[in-house]
Amino acid sequence: MRNLIVLGIVGFIAQLVDGSLGMAYGVTSTTLLLAIAGLTPALASTVVHISEVGTTLASGVSHWRFGNVDWSKIVWMAVPGGIGAFLGAYVLVSVISADAAKPIVAVFLFLLGAYVLVRFAFNRTRRIIDERPISRKFLAPLGLVAGFLDAVGGGGWGPISTPTLLSSGRMEPRKVVGTVDASEFVVALSASVGFLLALSFAEVPWGIVGTLLVGGLVAAPIAAWVVRHLNARVLGTAVGGFILLTNANTFLGAVGFNPSFNIIVYLAIIAIWVTALFFAIKALRQDQEPVLES
Repeated sequence: MRNLIVLGIVGFIAQLVDGSLGMAYGVTSTTLLLAIAGLTPALASTVVHISEVGTTLASGVSHWRFGNVDWSKIVWMAVPGGIGAFLGAYVLVSVISADAAKPIVAVFLFLLGAYVLVRFAFNRTRRIIDERPISRKFLAPLGLVAGFLDAVGGGGWGPISTPTLLSSGRMEPRKVVGTVDASEFVVALSASVGFLLALSFAEVPWGIVGTLLVGGLVAAPIAAWVVRHLNARVLGTAVGGFILLTNANTFLGAVGFNPSFNIIVYLAIIAIWVTALFFAIKALRQDQEPVLES
């Protein structure tokens, strides 16, 4: 019973972060399921994706009601993402390891996170977003890769899609978060179908699924409201710093950094993140000041 309460809180926090920053539900939930519930990676990812069918639907509706969704990009991301997630579920259940790709992905995301942080926190121009169309030839491969890695790793749709779209500078951060969260419904549904075709219904711990789902449903509208009211600079900076933190450990291992110094790097990232948020808020106040005509 105590574990179920803890998992309910985990579902709430994971969805609150995911709905606010466009990532982290899968990664957070999968990690804790492996540690607390003792599930295998395949079962943990199955539980997360089945619960996400409900949480992503609630999150998508909430973001839509607050005007955070760009529907023109949903299909071009969601359909390839669903295909990739279905294939990823098959790969994971078939015990084909995708661990070799993790360091490469972590390096890519870490560098992308640094770019996003600098772009939104330290860019002194008033107009940091230049809204323009994004090519379908870019969106479709992004959805396919993000969906595949999401199913294989128990999370990856948001961590890959959100910073990639943010780095383009062609979408408002709130529209990026809302669009990624809304399209994730198709990804979660496709991955769940893939898992359930490979596993029996009896193998799925439905009590854990329901607990995570309830926590996520409570958090979804709160997160969408937060995104609607956060300034673009602050939201972009928050996402950039979060990407750096969540990928730091794998990134440092990939570049051969001495693990005994990891804590120093984490403290440095937090210090940089806090400083960046300070500059983002300062820039926000300057942006709100009226421009004096000469």
